[in-house]
Amino acid sequence: MHASKELGYTMELMPKFIKQKGCRKCGQCVLGCSNNAKWTAVEYLKEAEANGAQIMYSTRCLAVMEENGRVKGIKIIGPQGTASVQAGVVILAAGGLGSPVILQNSGIKNAGTGLFIDFLVNTYGTTDGLNQVHEPTMALVNHDFYQSHGFILSPFVNHPKILRILELGVRGLETQDKKIIGIMTKICDEPIGRVYRDGTVSKSVTKKDREKLDEGSRIATEILIKAGAKKVFISRVQGGHPGGTAALGKVVDSNLQTEINNLFVCDASVLPKAPGLPPILTIVALAKRLAKLLA
Repeated sequence: MHASKELGYTMELMPKFIKQKGCRKCGQCVLGCSNNAKWTAVEYLKEAEANGAQIMYSTRCLAVMEENGRVKGIKIIGPQGTASVQAGVVILAAGGLGSPVILQNSGIKNAGTGLFIDFLVNTYGTTDGLNQVHEPTMALVNHDFYQSHGFILSPFVNHPKILRILELGVRGLETQDKKIIGIMTKICDEPIGRVYRDGTVSKSVTKKDREKLDEGSRIATEILIKAGAKKVFISRVQGGHPGGTAALGKVVDSNLQTEINNLFVCDASVLPKAPGLPPILTIVALAKRLAKLLA
């Protein structure tokens, strides 16, 4: 934060869904919280179950059944094989990669295009002992370039060695958790990817995407060196928030309903363009709005 300020950049505190009293500052937020300090949507699931919802575990939705343009249930596969579940209303929430597969298998052919995944790279700097081992991931955020260039910067280190090997290759073996600091560059990528009916995915890094990632990495490098990094290296391109594959105005209407009456989609796949930001609050808001509409 101080290094950024000295360079003329603004690092603000990132709003986090963390119960401060329960946080043990282990830095492993992205792997789930063993101390139950981190909010997850499972809390909504527990609330639903307490109010009478039936949860079918080890069960996958294959397709939606419809009759005369109206939903009548879903086809599933579970421990007992395939079966049908009758329903007058169906809400798909299988995510940007899962929902379009179900929709295409249900006859909605225009689902699956427009995939974005909020591309990101992590810029790491080796140090003489500075580290982020005991910091929640993305504790700060820089929005200076979001409107003008389409990216944000946020402190981030993949602590598990196996993850750093996956993103850095051989260099990941050489890094020491207690001697690196890092900053993530996350961009609004172009929605040119596709999820196919069989679940396979096609997504490339465009020239514009690469320019954003490179510019973010350049600024991240500047901040890391100012903060005490000796040598800097950049990870492979990754993605964190797949969506856009059942977009508003294309696959669903303003009430999140598809061309099949009473079939709704409510997850990141309905977002019409890449946010380049954590989308969870937007998804929760959409879900609450849809719940009120259906109620």
